[in-house]
Amino acid sequence: MDMRELKGLEIAARSKIVFDGDAWIVPSQTGTGRYKVVLRPDGDTCTCEDHALHLQPCKHIHAARLTRERDHGGKSPVVVVEPVPKRPTYKQDWPAYNRAQMTEKNRLQVLLRDLCRVLPPEPPRPAGKRGRNPTPLADQVFACCFKVYSTFSGRRFNCDLQDAIDKGYMSCTMHPNKLCKYMESEELTPVLHKLITQSSLPLRAVETVFAPDSTGFSTSRFVRWYDEKYGVQRSGKDWVKAHVMTGVKTNVVTAVVIAGRDAGDSPQFKPLVEATAENFKVKEVPADKAYLSRDNLELLHTMGGTAYVPFKANSQPGEPGRLWERAFYYYQYRREDFLKHYHQRSNAESTFSMVKAKFRDHVRSKNDVAMKNEVLCKLLCHNVCVLIQSQCKLGIEPVFWQDEEPAEDGAPDVLPMNRPG
Repeated sequence: MDMRELKGLEIAARSKIVFDGDAWIVPSQTGTGRYKVVLRPDGDTCTCEDHALHLQPCKHIHAARLTRERDHGGKSPVVVVEPVPKRPTYKQDWPAYNRAQMTEKNRLQVLLRDLCRVLPPEPPRPAGKRGRNPTPLADQVFACCFKVYSTFSGRRFNCDLQDAIDKGYMSCTMHPNKLCKYMESEELTPVLHKLITQSSLPLRAVETVFAPDSTGFSTSRFVRWYDEKYGVQRSGKDWVKAHVMTGVKTNVVTAVVIAGRDAGDSPQFKPLVEATAENFKVKEVPADKAYLSRDNLELLHTMGGTAYVPFKANSQPGEPGRLWERAFYYYQYRREDFLKHYHQRSNAESTFSMVKAKFRDHVRSKNDVAMKNEVLCKLLCHNVCVLIQSQCKLGIEPVFWQDEEPAEDGAPDVLPMNRPG
């Protein structure tokens, strides 16, 4: 027995040698790599330098031979390769999608104007004071949302703003600096919250399952924090954290909470669910582990719905007969049924992808109030875009104000849309 056979015997005794279906994978004795050994009747081969130089059986070939004789009776094992599951695909209604995308900018202006037409006008300037009358609130909201939709700076957006004025969507022009001032207004925040809710109402007949989640929009500020896990100081861009409730079919946003960059997810579950339940029938709410709590499960149960929230590794059944115990055992022993409902939660991630891909993942504003309003404008524009897609694909007419008087004569009305088919 020569030295190569002795070393091969040592490798076979001390190392793990596996067969991958085509070759034997033999680890190096130095632990710096692996070699492929092919054992064939017409000649064995190895990828090591010793075999390439001498064209003789090396220690790796001897190790592979010994392993085959010892473990498999001198025959190479049969490797059963499981077929790769086919990735599911979803049909896209391309004619409806193209029609929505090609007319989106024009239709968004019409729908924004229809949303804003019932807003109360600003009071006129008191007598005796100089200056112009305040800009109507409808014009302020329209201009701020349309600017966020365009993703332009205030100065570059001025041309689009003038086009909207010429088409009758706004009653007066405004300077780019004035537009930034309106974005910093605290009075604009509750108005945007109301319009986001109102813009989701045309889809109340479609959406019954909703998913909560949160995401961050980066700002131009930098912050530092102490990482307790690793004991180091870290720094990065600040962010605006938005908690939303979104429908899983159309990705429409039904409720928004912006509470702070470090606000937890679980406390926002109740306000999001209650705000959505005011206008929608909430049957199911799939959510991730961050929303797991007894109060959240009980809240949805009292509303006649079901929360599908996975339990954590250290969760316990709790008191017998209570909702927590029933949900716990349903999660443990009917996992497949649970996951069918829970996987609808991924549509919340799709909503965030839609918003950030179209309206950017950051905010331009520097003021705290302006940054919050800018995020709300992004979500309002997203809802209007979702309505345009639903109008093209599902034939849903975006009627926002059922009890309001129609627009004045001569003002542009909601653009008609042919139903699919």
